[in-house]
Amino acid sequence: MDTEAQPTERDRSSRPSATEDASDAGGPEERSRFALVSRIAEWLPGGRITLTALFCLLFVLLLNTLVLQPFQIPSGSMEPGLRIGDRVLVNKLAYRFGAEPRRGDVVVFDGSGYFGDADYIKRVVGVGGDHVVCCDKEGRLRVNGLSVDESTFLYPGDRASSVPFDVVVPDGTLFVLGDHRSASSDSRDHLGSPGGGMIPVDEVIGRADGIAWPVGHVTRLHRPDAYARVPASTPDGAHG
Repeated sequence: MDTEAQPTERDRSSRPSATEDASDAGGPEERSRFALVSRIAEWLPGGRITLTALFCLLFVLLLNTLVLQPFQIPSGSMEPGLRIGDRVLVNKLAYRFGAEPRRGDVVVFDGSGYFGDADYIKRVVGVGGDHVVCCDKEGRLRVNGLSVDESTFLYPGDRASSVPFDVVVPDGTLFVLGDHRSASSDSRDHLGSPGGGMIPVDEVIGRADGIAWPVGHVTRLHRPDAYARVPASTPDGAHG
């Protein structure tokens, strides 16, 4: 005698269908989120297309606020590498989590109270403790006693500086110059101003990592090798 229980018609009808299984797979929380998205899409003109566009806009805004910020070059002070109208991407995370600006980096900073009420883009030539002098017998910049060959990025025909200077960069600040020295207002022009032309590291917005526009000028910006052999500064900033 067959003792196995046979399903009745009621048993079969009480089982969830395949469609019901699929809909239940996500759980009540997931279904609630989907329902919320659907209600928002129904409320917005344009429905899901508008909602998708808003999400994309929010993503771009967050990216701009936290990671990358476009910056338009306003002058020729960083030629020939950066031209007027170029749009560079500024890496806002470059100096977070313990990292510091390095010699040769191109940085964007808030010049309020130091250079003027605007954002500026310049090249770092001295960091905290560095002894920066211009010029040596060959007309080159000297950092911590070492002459620096800037010919790979300096504007053709420009000297390292037409203004002589001899400074020790205070800790927590930067000494910055434009690559087009004869057309750049930079740390040299503010040596007698409050702060001595130095830019606090805290005012640095980020590092310029690449040119995003125009298409024909798209490139990645690299730290030049010119400063690679510069020795570390001494506590008293004294170098030959």
